Formats: sequence, structure tokens, C-alpha cells
Amino acid sequence: MKHLLVSLCVLLLAACAKTPDWDYDKSVTFSNYKSFAWIPNASLTKNTNNYQISPLMEQRVQNAVNDNLAGLGLAKSDEKNADLLVNYHAAVDNKVEVDTFSTSYNARWDYWGMGYQHHTQTTNYEVGTLVIDIIDRKTNQLIWRGAKEGRLKKNQTPEQRTATINSTVAAILSNFPPQ
Repeated sequence: MKHLLVSLCVLLLAACAKTPDWDYDKSVTFSNYKSFAWIPNASLTKNTNNYQISPLMEQRVQNAVNDNLAGLGLAKSDEKNADLLVNYHAAVDNKVEVDTFSTSYNARWDYWGMGYQHHTQTTNYEVGTLVIDIIDRKTNQLIWRGAKEGRLKKNQTPEQRTATINSTVAAILSNFPPQ
């Protein structure tokens, strides 16, 4: 029973970790916006040196954002005529996962005490975070931000990378405009 409870807690925490995070200005009427453009100096690769965040990945993210916003009825426009400006950021952090578990228990009566044997395993992995910002062009104020993080997978095909980006961007933009 105890193991079942621990397993359920771990699954719940894992599910929560994959949920996108959103923040927005509640005073904004999002239905007034009809068009968008990218900020001219928007760059996914500017502040990172991770090999997975490349110009190819940048193009995948832009295409996914363009498709999702078009699906919401927003028209892509030039920067001077757009109602909204889109910016994005990416970060990669190194994480360490430590798992310790008991492998055996020994009780010997001819020696003092009891013995436990523990096994500890560490795993290094990378977590990527994608942040999408939506800015009101007229006021130049951030009105909506969405972000999602996830464990980076290596050795993916271009098709797998595209599918991952498409689902990540769709998840981030699933609360835009906010209900």
C-alpha cells in the first residue's frame, strides 16, 4: 500500500512538471487583437550555446507559433501594422537526478548491530525551457507569457524534433488568448 501511494505521488508530480505555465495582464481585452508579427531581433539562439538550440530549431519554433496563432484567427503581418509582437527565449539547464534505494537488509546476531545496503545512482540530464512572449505593439507592454520545460532528448530525427516542437508550442499557446 505504501509503495502504491508513493508511486501515485511520483506520477502526480511528473504530470505537474509537464504543465505549461502562463501569466497575463487581466486588464487586456484580447479579442481586440487581429494580427501579429515577430520582434525583429527575436532570436532563440542568442543566449545559449546548446547544440540542440540551432537555427533549424529556431525555424521549427517560428513555424509552430505562426501556425498556432493563425489557427486562432490572427493574421501574420509586418511589424509596423501588427497588433501584437511575438518574442521567444530558450534556456537549457543541467539537472542531476539522484535515486537511492535499499538493496538488502542484514541482521547478524553474532556481531553488533544490523546492516543495510544502499545503492545510489545519479543521472545527469538537460532540461530545456521555451518561453513565448506576446507584446502589445502600441504600448510595447508584455500582455501574455507562456512557458514549458521538458527533458531534452538526444538523437532525434528532424521529424521527431518537429513533432516535439509542435506539441510544445501548442501546449504553451493552449491558454492564448486566456479564457
